Amino acid sequence: MEKELRVIISGGGTGGHIFPAVSIANAVKALRPDAKILFVGALGRMEMQRVPAAGYEIKGLPICGFDRKNLLKNIKVLYKIWKSQRMAKQIIKDFKPQVAVGVGGYASGPTLNTAAAMGIPCLIQEQNSYAGVTNKLLAKKAAKICVAYEGMERFFPAEKIILTGNPVRQALLETIITREEAIKTFGFNPAKKTILLVGGSLGARTINESVLQHLDLIKGTDVQFIWQTGKYYSAEIAKRLEGQNIPNLVVTDFITDMGTAYKAADLVISRAGASSISEFCLIGKPVILVPSPNVAEDHQTKNALALANRDAAIYVKDAEAPATLLELAVKTVNNESKLKSLSENVLKLALPDSAEIIAKEVINLAK
Repeated sequence: MEKELRVIISGGGTGGHIFPAVSIANAVKALRPDAKILFVGALGRMEMQRVPAAGYEIKGLPICGFDRKNLLKNIKVLYKIWKSQRMAKQIIKDFKPQVAVGVGGYASGPTLNTAAAMGIPCLIQEQNSYAGVTNKLLAKKAAKICVAYEGMERFFPAEKIILTGNPVRQALLETIITREEAIKTFGFNPAKKTILLVGGSLGARTINESVLQHLDLIKGTDVQFIWQTGKYYSAEIAKRLEGQNIPNLVVTDFITDMGTAYKAADLVISRAGASSISEFCLIGKPVILVPSPNVAEDHQTKNALALANRDAAIYVKDAEAPATLLELAVKTVNNESKLKSLSENVLKLALPDSAEIIAKEVINLAK
């Protein structure tokens, strides 16, 4: 009988880190139902809610990022890093994992550093085309590095790299609803073209402004719009839309069932987070990418260009979006041949079964 499998998975901060982490955990459980999996996250961050909601136990570390504007505040940060490493050591001693997995984000640094120092094999998963600081630092100690883009030997030792793609939310791939049914759930007409605007779970100010500045364009077109504003901006937007009657615009702060929303859309407008891009590749969805400029090393622009350079997506700069995005989107969604080529080209970049491939590497390392 095989020895009980014990796995620590660490990281988070954004949906882009959390969705792959949960997908990897689910894939490990599918291959080894006996596996015990413990997550380690950062206190106060999104993973502390999302991971238990997915059915897994999580421990929180008091870790946070450096303050580049106020250097004096970093004395507190250094203390939190020291405390997090001590706590990580205790968590690892108590849990006794055979393998540790890091998905990026604050918590993965102290957890995987400590695991490696204690002789536990480590695997890291890098979602972006430009490696994050934590993963670059951890690469020396990792046994395997799973990546979603080619050319990552710029950041990592080539002999450790495995091109796996990014694990995505399984529910998106299992959506059996038809386009017609999906559009009707939003109260729209299936005979008309539909554009979905999403800015991530928290929203995107630029994408929201692009809509607000072109409400007349929306009113004057036959195209239908599903607009996820993000919870952070929803109250402000509701105020600005007061008294407006726009029947071809559905506004919501958050979409729970993204599978249905993607199915309804002929074209998506989105930020260029790695998880979102992996989803568009796997479902073959035409997309206009507006990378967020407020991310480490401008990695979203690099993600977007990796697709745009292969005619697999349309790239619009954040600064130019309020002026040009909506007009370009309406023009694109009405261009059948452009939609077809975007869909065909983005599908070519898909790397399916990512979670299972990574899970097999995790299990092999544990042995």
